[in-house]
Amino acid sequence: MLSDAEIFDNLDADRNAMFLEAINQVLDIWSGKPPYDLQGKYWNVSVKKTLIEDIGQGIVARPLQAPHPPIVVTAVAPFSKGVTEAAARGWDPISANFLMPAWVKSHWPKYVEGCERVGRAANSANWRVAKSVFVAKDAATAKAYATSPDSPYVYYYHQLFTKLKRSGRLELFKTRRDQPDAEVTLDSICDKLIIYGTPESVADQLLAFRQEIGHFGTLLYAGKDWKDRELGRQSMILMAEKVLPRINAAGGSST
Repeated sequence: MLSDAEIFDNLDADRNAMFLEAINQVLDIWSGKPPYDLQGKYWNVSVKKTLIEDIGQGIVARPLQAPHPPIVVTAVAPFSKGVTEAAARGWDPISANFLMPAWVKSHWPKYVEGCERVGRAANSANWRVAKSVFVAKDAATAKAYATSPDSPYVYYYHQLFTKLKRSGRLELFKTRRDQPDAEVTLDSICDKLIIYGTPESVADQLLAFRQEIGHFGTLLYAGKDWKDRELGRQSMILMAEKVLPRINAAGGSST
């Protein structure tokens, strides 16, 4: 959140550059040996003065997975340049759950672009897509929990709508780039971005979504606070036991 950036005095900083420097330093630590002495524009990392190698002080353990675990970054903008840069570095994207399908779809060509730049095979299995999903045993319960004014799903999108409107970033919630701001409402956002219903209905909606944006490897179930613990838990169980088998039977994604 922007308030977090303000708290850490990074509100006007190039946070993308800060992130890139930080992750590159992490990779240098994983591939290097102590004493680490990394000097950057934003971060300095050193244990030269305090390293006691025989007891492990100042040594950062390397990941068991070689050369390191997959690095996955979120994609939160239409036609994200960050997706291209991530792919060129061997990283993979997660398309955010608050993007309209047209903008999610725009991420795949950008991923391919980055892969082609470095001769990397672009595999759709590496593309992860998040969605706001609620599953219930009956349609009436699903609709009430997902769309009522006090729904945790509506609360989530109301929060985002307020923040993005204030910061002039309503494009994320538009269905086309020339859509007037006045047409973007909380109701229109929730209608487009919350998938809810019975297991059969949710599976059909997710398959239609995949048809619209193209094949992807992993569907991420975006969590929301549980207003009703039992319904929230039941939704995840139904997703795993009822929805996922239907999607997989149709040649769909994993969750």
